[in-house]
Amino acid sequence: MALTDPAFVAIQVLNAFQLASLLFLLSVGLSVVFGLMNFINLAHGTLYMVGAYVGYAVAQASGSFWLALVLAPVAVALLGAILHWLLLARLQAANPMKQVLATFGLIFMGLDAVRWVWGSQSHGLEAPAGLDGSVTLLGQTYPVYRLFVIAVGAAVAVGLYLVLERTRLGARVRAGVDDRDMAAALGIDIGRLFFGVFCLGCGLAGLAGVVAAPVLSVYPGMNMSVLVLALIVVVVGGPGSLSGAVIGSLLIALVQTFGQVFAPALASVAIYAAMAIVLLVRPGGLIPLKGRS
Repeated sequence: MALTDPAFVAIQVLNAFQLASLLFLLSVGLSVVFGLMNFINLAHGTLYMVGAYVGYAVAQASGSFWLALVLAPVAVALLGAILHWLLLARLQAANPMKQVLATFGLIFMGLDAVRWVWGSQSHGLEAPAGLDGSVTLLGQTYPVYRLFVIAVGAAVAVGLYLVLERTRLGARVRAGVDDRDMAAALGIDIGRLFFGVFCLGCGLAGLAGVVAAPVLSVYPGMNMSVLVLALIVVVVGGPGSLSGAVIGSLLIALVQTFGQVFAPALASVAIYAAMAIVLLVRPGGLIPLKGRS
């Protein structure tokens, strides 16, 4: 296959879009926490893993993927709220190294927890009826579920844009980011507002986990395989930027997908090279948050 084959290129672009959707769902919450709250939360990937396991457990118990798709993000958002109340809120003003060490420890706690509950073996989650088939595109078959993943990522991106740019709640979030002290003086409860944004980011990580489960399977350590990519997306796109998370996800997904096809041994190197090039040209990321360029 070569780039001159339209069907081959189309399939690989769709694969990149599917990966970009998952990266966006995971990285947008990480970007918000890192860019808006100045908190380095390395445990974000663990929330993604927990979402996948909770989704798997709910689907196995109820036989409904759709129920898992609803309950897993809610459960992970509640877990994020508990972690924030018990630990993360106390570390928000701490030295960044303390934040890194604390959340890095949560990674291993999460790994041991899922191994204790579900064991060390991998689990599969079947795509629901209606999404378990395939369609023909330019003479090539393509799984319908992967198109569903792309649609979920696009729908979440549009929904977040409308909330942040077209609602009073979004205006309060932007005001808190631009000038936290002034927003607080105007009566905006910044702490409660950013807590809600943090829980939303955790819920999106859980959503990414359950959506990814039928594609990537569920196994201990799945958090580490995506955490590095999510961090790269945040750095490339610009911390705290919604549009940056979208563009960064697309760029990294395209590099990862086509790199694995044409030069598998250099695919990871290509990702870091792309990040280095972006940072050389735009140190604050492609679309940095206002005031952080």
